[in-house]
Amino acid sequence: MTLLKNDLLLRALRNEKVERPPVWMMRQAGRYLPDYIKLREKYDFFTRVQTPALATEITLQPVNQVGVDAAIIFSDILVIPQALGLTVLLEENKGPVLPKTIITKADIDALETEGVEEKLSYVMQALSLTKSELNGRVPLIGFAGAPWTIFCYMIEGKGSKTWEKAKQFAYTQPLLAHELLQKITTITIAYLKAQVKAGADTLQVFDSWSGALSPADFKLFAQPYLIQIADALKDDAPVILFPKGSWYALKDLSNSSAAGLGIDWCVSPEMARELTGNKITLQGNFDPAKLLAPIPEIKKSVIEMINSFGAQNYIANLGHGITPNIPVDHARAFVDAVKEYSI
Repeated sequence: MTLLKNDLLLRALRNEKVERPPVWMMRQAGRYLPDYIKLREKYDFFTRVQTPALATEITLQPVNQVGVDAAIIFSDILVIPQALGLTVLLEENKGPVLPKTIITKADIDALETEGVEEKLSYVMQALSLTKSELNGRVPLIGFAGAPWTIFCYMIEGKGSKTWEKAKQFAYTQPLLAHELLQKITTITIAYLKAQVKAGADTLQVFDSWSGALSPADFKLFAQPYLIQIADALKDDAPVILFPKGSWYALKDLSNSSAAGLGIDWCVSPEMARELTGNKITLQGNFDPAKLLAPIPEIKKSVIEMINSFGAQNYIANLGHGITPNIPVDHARAFVDAVKEYSI
């Protein structure tokens, strides 16, 4: 077992005292890095995801080039619908498409929840290889999409601004919706447990579309499954829940088994601390678009952000994934500003 040379992230998640907050960025392995773009020109998306050596190379790029305090495995949340037996196509710059969606109970019954470790063995191989290549430099983050977000794609068949079909399904056929959400949850728990076994030090669950739900509907269709995942994994690895747009759920989720909560830029650090009673580690919430500001502005805003959250029980991050148009030196300035922060 290689000892971690930089365990800031794990210490922050354990509510231990840190010299400065740890920093990483959602989607840090990807589209804004010139070396990633070179690989994208040679290999299609799922080839990059399903080839452990490529996934490892991509995962390591931001650690080597931007200096983040954690690596997050290069993969995709839609490997879960694939493992359940659905086809997922990805068109560059257009997003995912699922040609066959879930419409009936028979479609749900046909989904296969067993054997996730074998079906997604390429993710486990990429984790093991990355872990070995990192050699203890920084922790390795594994991840999955949250059940509600995966449900949205499986019903809608593609990205959406409103998720009307998914919501209609949930509201008109709630029993079937819960049956599907439970199937997704069961396979996701098995998948995340396998990721820890393969080398993930911590896990993040992305509920990218939970903000499409009202507070009452979030409590019905998103929250129980997020809590179920956090409970199931609490003895395996610290879990960070990121329900984007669902600031109203922070209080309830802060009472769960999760070790951290990710927040977007639509809630102030002060409000997030108040809602969570300062008893859970918070992660976020820099607007990725702000990384286009001049470097001195980025650095100033980062310091203001850390001061607002407080440097303890805090992980500096963006409020959503880094966008392709961000210059690498601006991403590095964000990371450097956190690293230069002194308590």
